[in-house]
Amino acid sequence: MTLTCADDIHKALTVGEVAERSGVAVSALHFYEKKGLIQSSRSAGNQRRYHRDVLRRVAVIKVAQRIGIPLAEIAEALAELPDGRSPTARDWKRMSAKWRGHLDERINDLTVLRDQLNECIGCGCLSIKACRLRNPFDSLSEEGPGPHF
Repeated sequence: MTLTCADDIHKALTVGEVAERSGVAVSALHFYEKKGLIQSSRSAGNQRRYHRDVLRRVAVIKVAQRIGIPLAEIAEALAELPDGRSPTARDWKRMSAKWRGHLDERINDLTVLRDQLNECIGCGCLSIKACRLRNPFDSLSEEGPGPHF
C-alpha cells in the first residue's frame, strides 16, 4: 500500500520523528508533555504519537524560551489555544505582544545592572554593606548605616 501526500499529512508522528524534525531532544519532548505544553496519544503498542500541530507548538516553546519566557508563562499562553490546532500568526502576535513587555522589563533590569557593574569596577570592594551588586535588596542602605526601625 502506497501512502499519498494527503495520507502522510494526517499520519501521527513518533517521538523520534518529532525530535528529528523539531531539533529538540526526546527527553525535552517528554518534559514538555509532563508540563502540559504538548500532548500525545498512545498507539495500540502504548507508544507516544503526536499530531503534526505539535511541531508548531514546539517551535513556539523554543522561541519563547530563547527570549527568556518562563515555561509557566508559555504553558499559560498555549493553554488558551484549542487542542489539536497549530498556533496561527494571530496567536503568535498576541503571545509575542504580551511577552514583549516582559522582555522590555528584563532589558531595563539588565541595563541598570550593567550601570551598577561599571560603578563597582572602580572600587572592586564587593562589600556587603556598601555594594549594590553584592547586596542588591538593601533599600535601607540609602538612609545610612545602622538600625532604622
